[in-house]
Amino acid sequence: MSRYSPLFHAPWLRRFVLVLTMLGSLSMTLQVHAQAIDATTNDDQSELAQEIETLRQAMVNLNRDLFILEEDLLFPSSTQVAVYLAMDVGEYFALDSVEVSINDETRTQYLYTERQVNALYRGGVQRLYVGNIPQGEHELTAYFIGIGPQGREYKRAVSISFEKTDEPVALELSVVDSTAKQQPLFSAKVL
Repeated sequence: MSRYSPLFHAPWLRRFVLVLTMLGSLSMTLQVHAQAIDATTNDDQSELAQEIETLRQAMVNLNRDLFILEEDLLFPSSTQVAVYLAMDVGEYFALDSVEVSINDETRTQYLYTERQVNALYRGGVQRLYVGNIPQGEHELTAYFIGIGPQGREYKRAVSISFEKTDEPVALELSVVDSTAKQQPLFSAKVL
């Protein structure tokens, strides 16, 4: 990469390089201190152990910051889209799998275990997909497959059109039992 490239001057890249440099120097410092512990007396060992614990905590904090920077790098807010799934009781629909497509391109497929479905029934929310899409108009389609009323195979789809701006977009897919219709209702909305 050229030193005069616009990418070189990006703030996130400078922060990323700084964090990597600090992480490397902290690692070397920990190694030096670990070797020093072997060569010191018992009194000095307790002080060094405390200092090493402080350095380890600093390393954990740097690792967290690095993770956040990595997320910002991989999924910048100007292109980020996230899709979540929530379910209600599940009396009329037993979920088996979900497929999510954006603009007729499959983005994720998920096959559920009984334990995962029970967690969703108890109020859990699953992040199905996080990815990047360009700004503009898009259409999300989710295909739900499972067992419906009277134990028959049930396949339904729900679609939603949404506009991606320079802000992140979050979409919620939900499956709710309708006691009036005695069947599940599938919906999608922008959060």
